[in-house]
Amino acid sequence: MEKDLLFLKKFFGFDQFRPYQREVMTEALKGNDTLLVMPTGGGKSLCYQLPSLLTEKLVVVVSPLIALMKDQVDSLRANGLEAAALNSSFSAKEERNIMDLCMSGQMNVLYMSPERLLNEIPRLVHLNIGLFAIDEAHCISAWGHDFRPEYTRLAVLRESFPGIPVMALTATADKITRKDIITQLGLKNPTVFISSFDRPNLSLNVKSGLISRDRHQEILKFVFQRKDESGIIYCLSRKETEAMSDFMNSNGIQASAYHAGMDAESRKKVQEAFINDQAQVICATIAFGLGIDKPDVRWVIHHNLPKNIESYYQEIGRAGRDGLPADTLLFYSTQDLIRLRQFAEESGQKELQLEKLQRMQQFAEADVCRRRILITYFGEAFETDCGNCDVCRDPREHFDGTIIAQKAASALIRMEEKAGVHMLIDVLRGSRRSEVVSKNYHHLKTYGIGADLSFYDWQAYILQMLNLGVFEMAYDEHFNLRVTPYGRDIVHGRKKIQLVKPKLIPIIKEDRRKKRFAEIIAEAEQELSFDEKLSDRLRMMRRNLAIEEQVPPYIIFNDRTLQDIVSRKPQNLLQLLDVTGISDFKADKYGDVILDTILENTGKKARAKGDTYQETYRLLKSGKSIDEIVAIRKLSSTTICSHIAVLVGKGNLVNVFDYISTENYNKVLKANKIIGQTEILKEYFEYFAGEIPYGDIRLALAEINRRQPMDDELFGDD
Repeated sequence: MEKDLLFLKKFFGFDQFRPYQREVMTEALKGNDTLLVMPTGGGKSLCYQLPSLLTEKLVVVVSPLIALMKDQVDSLRANGLEAAALNSSFSAKEERNIMDLCMSGQMNVLYMSPERLLNEIPRLVHLNIGLFAIDEAHCISAWGHDFRPEYTRLAVLRESFPGIPVMALTATADKITRKDIITQLGLKNPTVFISSFDRPNLSLNVKSGLISRDRHQEILKFVFQRKDESGIIYCLSRKETEAMSDFMNSNGIQASAYHAGMDAESRKKVQEAFINDQAQVICATIAFGLGIDKPDVRWVIHHNLPKNIESYYQEIGRAGRDGLPADTLLFYSTQDLIRLRQFAEESGQKELQLEKLQRMQQFAEADVCRRRILITYFGEAFETDCGNCDVCRDPREHFDGTIIAQKAASALIRMEEKAGVHMLIDVLRGSRRSEVVSKNYHHLKTYGIGADLSFYDWQAYILQMLNLGVFEMAYDEHFNLRVTPYGRDIVHGRKKIQLVKPKLIPIIKEDRRKKRFAEIIAEAEQELSFDEKLSDRLRMMRRNLAIEEQVPPYIIFNDRTLQDIVSRKPQNLLQLLDVTGISDFKADKYGDVILDTILENTGKKARAKGDTYQETYRLLKSGKSIDEIVAIRKLSSTTICSHIAVLVGKGNLVNVFDYISTENYNKVLKANKIIGQTEILKEYFEYFAGEIPYGDIRLALAEINRRQPMDDELFGDD
């Protein structure tokens, strides 16, 4: 078994690499610079963590946030690696201890901020460094969505460490940003890896035209239907995050606000409460999320339209990092467009930001597969509909909207094009609002000609007409609407237009809402199935372990691993090691408590057959030889060899060449090609005239079969 796969299972609990992980590491191990663009949850961090084990050299990682560093350090330590972060939270003594471990070669991965890295270069040049990894590399580019000036000084790595490869990693970077990253870091002929931007586990959904009160109702219903699932609600302003948090808490949902206006200590407490499953919902501005590596966020809601597709993609990417299904929901209105347009106008990159906002608007208004729009934006071909967005699940119904467009455009022309969206809708619907009357709009011939449609319908149609070019918005004239030449052609009957019927969103009145929420809660409290009970017990066990060790629950094991445990229901250590995400280290550390929890739920009092292999495995790991284990367990060497053969057949649990010579293995390998497949060891024994013992034959065949996989039952626990 190749060394990288052996370490992958031993330290990370995985049997195989995910796309591009092995290729990226191979380039780095050759000493080549690399740029990796891989979606959140794709496994970027493994690409620089595993090389520290393979090269036995220190990997230095540049990361922008202390919280992100701490999370990565906790994860690595939970897998048995030595990792640390140098930041302002440590005392001088703690820092000396960390540097001593680095100097002695005992540290695998060291995390630092870009500022700290630059200050530490005089000390770093004396360390045995094998790789520099620049995480969140898009921060170096002014074309990126999260530009950080301190990143631009990192090109000094090329000057100070000319022989050490640099790996740049990011989840979101378009072509111009990728090119800028390479230039700014001074990467030498880097191999560029661009993983698929598709996150098929994320469900994409957009709802447009709702006023704030109705959005709140929709969000509340959405969250109630996802009992105990962690989620993030992104809002455009600090005030909105606090209002949303208050609204959630007043309806019995544990939520916290998070924004840049809070002091550092308050933000830290909110973040830790969310990471440790003490707060179900975070209502946040975009200030939240970059330092979060929580894999079990099950949903993300955007209360407002994001400013660009890169931000939107990164923010929804915080859901479903464990690869399990997750939901995303985006709300969108003309008010969002107005506010974001103002922000873009005032930015230092007006034209660029306005163009990016327009692409975001097109995504929100699309009536074709949303995932195709999202993926192709990043330059990746995506030619089939995804089936997991609102457009695919509920195809839009087009109709001839010419009359509706004529009514709206005619009304606006009669208002001398001095009205915004809200005023236009009021006139179309015949509102008696004081502002309408004071401007004498109630005397217009077009007053009330759209009374048959709801405010919600009109807002949805006007959004479409803006997107289709019937109207344009005069952003520099109080955001009034203007009728375009195309719109005037429609008014005069020279052209027609197709519109999409808005999806009906029923607004639940207060008394009915309370009744419906009570029904949802009652449904959630119905009798749980056997697997649901086991899942709940495992979650409680995981939470207790996390509290004991003062780490987030997902550091113990994540939801994907939890689901695999529930599905497999392992009864012994060997079966537990088949679970995704259970490494040797975690099996040793948590195996007994996991297995006992499963037994308690099944009502069994004794572990299943397979514990005899577990005992042999533990003795092997403690360094005992076969002869010593024979003496301790009072079993024959043939039996112990059969145990080792089972362990070999399980994958990466033991190295067969610790117990058999390469010479004997090669002899059995040649004989296997002559004798063929058989379980009768005597045939081999006689073939070698008794020169190779049965134990060696059994072990060699186990390794041969592992390299050429056969039916799993051949080396089953029985």
